[in-house]
Order: sequence, then C-alpha cells, then structure tokens
Amino acid sequence: MILHPFEYHAPETLEEAVDLAEKYGEDSKFLAGGQSLIPLMKLGLFSSGHVIDLGRVRGLDHIRKEDGVLAIGGLAKMADIEGSRLVEQACPALTDCAVSIADPLVRNMGPIGGNVCHADPANDVPAVAVASGAEMVLVGRQGERRMKAQQFFLDTFTTAAGRGEVLKEIRFDAERCRGSAYIKLQLQATDFAIVGAAARLWVHDGTVGECGIGLTGVGPTVLHPKKAEGAVQGSRLGTDAFSRAAELAAAEARPVSDLRGTAEYKQEMAKVVTRRALENALKRAGGGRR
Repeated sequence: MILHPFEYHAPETLEEAVDLAEKYGEDSKFLAGGQSLIPLMKLGLFSSGHVIDLGRVRGLDHIRKEDGVLAIGGLAKMADIEGSRLVEQACPALTDCAVSIADPLVRNMGPIGGNVCHADPANDVPAVAVASGAEMVLVGRQGERRMKAQQFFLDTFTTAAGRGEVLKEIRFDAERCRGSAYIKLQLQATDFAIVGAAARLWVHDGTVGECGIGLTGVGPTVLHPKKAEGAVQGSRLGTDAFSRAAELAAAEARPVSDLRGTAEYKQEMAKVVTRRALENALKRAGGGRR
C-alpha cells in the first residue's frame, strides 16, 4: 500500500531530534527501526506529516556495564543484544528475549528502544523490563528523567514518554538480574508471543529476597502480576511457591480470543510459562540444579 505523504528528517544528535519533535508537535513521529511504524503507516492505521528518523543519532547504540548496571542504549540492535556476552551474564532473560524476536533480518534492523516504545501488548522486551525492574532513561526538552519500567507502560501502544521525549537507554541491575529468564509460547519461530513470561529472582541464604514477573500477550499492555510476585518473595527454596505464583499470574491475566488462541487457552498457558520462567530463573540465580 502507498504511504501518505510526509516530510522525512534525519537528525544526527539527540538535541536535534528533540527540537524537531518540539517544532512539529503532534504531527511528528520518531522512527527507530521502522518494523512497526512503517507497516502501520502502509495500512493507513497511522499517519504523520513529519517522520523523525533516529537512526543517525550518535551515542545511543551502546551496550556496557558501569558501576554494576547494564546500560543499553535505545538504538542498540536486538541482534547485538542477542550476541552480547555481557548481556547474557548480566541479564540472561534479555538474551532469551532477543533470540526469540522475529527473524535475523528484523533483529539486525530493530533497536530495543523501538520495541519498547511501540508498546505492543504482544511485544517481548516490555515483559523483561518489567520483571527486571529496569530503569527507563528519557531525554526531552526539559532534560533527562528516569522511571521504572512498571510505570512506563500505560496501555496498548501507549507509554509514559512525553511528547518529544526519546528513550536514551534502559538500565538493568546486573547483580539482581543474573537470575532471570524469559519463556515464550508462539505458533512459529518468527511469530509474536501467544503468551510470554519473564521472571527474575534474587536468592540469599536459601530464601528468595526479590521476585519480579512480567507477562506479555495477556492484556492491553504488559502485565505486572504483583500478587504472583508476593507469593514467591520471601519463600524458602523447595516450597510450592512457584505453583502458587503461576496460579495467581494466570488469575490476573486478561487475554482475549484471537487467531492465536482462545482467552481460556492463553490464561492456562500463562500459568505454564510463568512457572517455567521462574524455574529457569532459579537455576541461573544459583538456587537450583544447573
């Protein structure tokens, strides 16, 4: 299908990008990888008079560890995240996630910031970000601000990023995210998740000190099942806390029936993937057999 006419902008600095967004206001849209925005524009589901391509902005594609924090720039490609030993060691759930996204072509072109800011209810990275308690770093006309991933995702295709704000980077606690995992149920290797679950466990002296869970594909946006987390946090290893958490996560899910399955099927599968994610996270946290 033919795109509606628009003016294309290719700023080379973050400041230029923010200024352009401020200038054109609601008639502008940031372009990251384009795998989501361009198809929507072709289908006529979205139109904009000004497209601001962030692809040439320098300094936003980093993957580094600093002061115990894994910092990933908003323009870091999913393929680079997939192949990063640093990511695998600091937050293995993110590696699980990157490997499962679409195909190599999409991963080579698609940056993490686009996946996150698109806020598709079936996207994978938001679940990992929420389970990990990741910190989102936004930059706009008023400067830099930070917020937890749990507060970033508001609704379908809607985030807390303000008009003209760019996702500069996502920050993960490298120590507390080592015990993490992501499990995805999908029809085929390149498909969106029917249901996906991310889990993070921090274990100390045989007790789960912290637990984080994020679910995708079972609501209008990423789901943060706090009751399920509470069932695990503070529990002793070897208890049935994971089963209880899986039940609670499924109970909080709000899936809808579609071509990928009925709502009842997705709710049952939410239980399955949540438990498996918790079990894998426990192994990586050092609380289970490897």
